Amino acid sequence: MFVFDKEQIIHTIGGIRIGGNPGETPTVLAGTIFYGGHKIVSDTKKGLFDKETATALVQKQDEMSQLTGNPALVQIFSETETALIKYIDFVSDITDAPFLIDSTEPMVRIAGLLHSEEVGLLDRAIYNSLNVSATNEEIEALRNIQHECAIILAFNPQDPSIAGRRKVLETGALDLDKGLLPLSNELGIAKPLIDTAVTAMGAGAGSAAAFTLVSKTVYGHPTGSGVHNAPSSWTWLRKYKKIDRESFLTADVASNLIVQMMGADFILYGPIENANRVFPVIAMGDIFTAESLELEFGVTTPDDHPYKKLL
Repeated sequence: MFVFDKEQIIHTIGGIRIGGNPGETPTVLAGTIFYGGHKIVSDTKKGLFDKETATALVQKQDEMSQLTGNPALVQIFSETETALIKYIDFVSDITDAPFLIDSTEPMVRIAGLLHSEEVGLLDRAIYNSLNVSATNEEIEALRNIQHECAIILAFNPQDPSIAGRRKVLETGALDLDKGLLPLSNELGIAKPLIDTAVTAMGAGAGSAAAFTLVSKTVYGHPTGSGVHNAPSSWTWLRKYKKIDRESFLTADVASNLIVQMMGADFILYGPIENANRVFPVIAMGDIFTAESLELEFGVTTPDDHPYKKLL
């Protein structure tokens, strides 16, 4: 294992610490709820869903978090403002976990952020995400809100290489005339979380995973990704899933270890239904890292770390 020469920043969001050198804090895990095609949602526009099942899913993630010591986030996805507000209210009532405000529509995300501000939840809210497709309207809204925590997405549609991802963060690409990191600083985002933007296998997934290490080395900010998107979009595996679903699930969960071993501070692991599979695997990775860091570098882990809780 390793430590970084660059000072590693730790952000505290809703009481959860994210960042630092590997082994210094446990890996933070975020499961997604109300995602596209989620069977518990009966009306995506109105935000109608099976509350009993949704409650059980969130509570199961909290249970796995308590058991392993890996902090949990809830990634809330929505297609509409109406639904997002309902989802935020529901999730914040049943768990103390911080949550990600996620949508493909930027002004839906802004509506979720404004609602969080109105009801006093901004300290637990993570905007997902500030990216190269940011509109002027979205940027101005973020400038007015001055929310301190957001995912900064290192996605460059013109160049999936490590150099291309750095360009998006440092100098800008497409219609953005400046990098997302300096822009985020202007918008009051004092706690940026860099997402390496994992694309499909064969379309830059390897560089996205490697950029975890590069990002931590160059910037020192907490870094992570939704690496499960790579095997989930792998054509061969999707076909093989029809023959052997367990193989698909195994590859999906195992992919998280790839970026964890490169120093990822947080992982967006996909459907929240997978909590019982993902948390033990990531706890195991954290134990390997922490044991090495303690023996080789004298790095001490906190008492709530899997290394202390599960050995």
